[in-house]
Amino acid sequence: MRKPLGVGLVGAGNIAAHHILAWQQTEGATPVAVCRRDENKVKDFAHKFNLDWATNYNDLLQRDDIDIIDIVLPSGLHADVGVVSAIAGKHVLVEKPIDVTLKKADDLITACREYDVTLGVVSQYRFMDGMLQMNTVLQEGKLGQLIQGDAYIKWYRPQSYYDSGAWRGTWELDGGGPFMNQGIHFIDLLLAAMGPVKSVYAKTKTLAHNIDVEDIGVAILEFQNGAYGIIEASTATFPGLPAQLDIHGTKGTMRIEGDKLAFLHIEGEKPERTSDANAGGASNPMDIDVKPFVRQFTDIIDAVRTKRQPTVSGEVARRPLQLILAIYESSKRGEEILFQI
Repeated sequence: MRKPLGVGLVGAGNIAAHHILAWQQTEGATPVAVCRRDENKVKDFAHKFNLDWATNYNDLLQRDDIDIIDIVLPSGLHADVGVVSAIAGKHVLVEKPIDVTLKKADDLITACREYDVTLGVVSQYRFMDGMLQMNTVLQEGKLGQLIQGDAYIKWYRPQSYYDSGAWRGTWELDGGGPFMNQGIHFIDLLLAAMGPVKSVYAKTKTLAHNIDVEDIGVAILEFQNGAYGIIEASTATFPGLPAQLDIHGTKGTMRIEGDKLAFLHIEGEKPERTSDANAGGASNPMDIDVKPFVRQFTDIIDAVRTKRQPTVSGEVARRPLQLILAIYESSKRGEEILFQI
């Protein structure tokens, strides 16, 4: 039996506990240690999950029993730590987004390629039951020609959420508001279903929070396949609704709501409906199912073992980042942004 791969966590904030719980359930992996600058907080976290602890991530990089560095820091620090980890010969996993600029994302992708280590980016919604079902429908071509794809992320966060960390709601470290932080999951799903974008026109505003970044916005897309799309993202829509993804084709429609395939109607077949969607963080950022994380972490372990690209590689994770940055640029300029084909 092969030795489990050791995992070191850099960061011990809100999402870190979900990562540890998922790693503990992932076959072929063992969480070993956690790092955070605040000694008291990292000690408490480490004690809770029976981990070693450090206040400097370089201590984790020097350990032979750590193979994967899992980075759960503020978004604008992902590439900084990821590049150093790659140079140290560690495989790298970062929370979404890959980082907050294309340059930093490219720096991380290049470093992992140069030092021959695996790079994965957390996008656990790709591994939820509803999306796995959607993939099957799309692969079988049951919807016909795709003509429209829409993503709606109308979530809610109180001001106290942004006040809980000095980095939240800042361009430098959060990278943006609901498009970059909350909406990126369903934007990633939209791109996975519909393919590359040709152009985007967007409007964003800050209406309900005291933050630097947007808290509401809309974007109109044209995809390279000729289809159209809409993205609505918000953290100002009380009380927060389950995120929704609608995919329309000439022969059918399907809808993801929360974590479930809520509606599927194929021409000539009986409609399928469900109504038990999990809100999945619509109003509570910690209302997150661990099971999709376990599935993605299992994919990462297999990618490391077989030396293949993980399902959500750095290159794949770059795509939603590029679109979100174009959304911000469109809103800033007040004009349509065209993508190079």
